Amino acid sequence: MGFLDEAKKKAEDFLKSDKAEEQTDQVLDKAADLAKDKLGQDKADQVDKVRNAIDDKIGGQSAADNPDEQ
Repeated sequence: MGFLDEAKKKAEDFLKSDKAEEQTDQVLDKAADLAKDKLGQDKADQVDKVRNAIDDKIGGQSAADNPDEQ
């Protein structure tokens, strides 16, 4: 296994960890709050949908795991 393969494996393992989930959630929450501030609360539902879609793509919990965050 080459250096890049090992680095990729470590990155994938980190992204699946609980610590990474907490960190990505914090970043996404801050980004969503900033977007809501700039776009206005009338766009809050759309911002939340995008935030949750990104979270799902990067290994976050699915909407079924967190139904109250929809």
